[in-house]
Amino acid sequence: MIRWKRTLRTASSERFIALRGQKAVATADVHYLASGMVAGTVVLDESAGWTEEQIPDVLAALDEDMLPEVDQARGTLHYSVVLGEIIGDFEHEEDEVRPAPPPSSGKRRK
Repeated sequence: MIRWKRTLRTASSERFIALRGQKAVATADVHYLASGMVAGTVVLDESAGWTEEQIPDVLAALDEDMLPEVDQARGTLHYSVVLGEIIGDFEHEEDEVRPAPPPSSGKRRK
């Protein structure tokens, strides 16, 4: 069982992280388009053991839990899904690129 948590919101986009217990197992970036459609990219962490059969349930959970105004069944929501290795978050500071604190750490990001 996973639960989705919003980590970022702008006027036209949002970022979510999927947690299984305390471990991040997926991320999603969604973009609200002027047409009323929503386009999203979901990245599943391959180390979490995802199977292709689980993908519809993951997308349905994100849709139902975090995106009530749109629906895949109605054709207002489109996802691209990537299975890969999540390396981390990085930020630029003082002429160097370094790892950023994870979004759930409570530290403020610049």
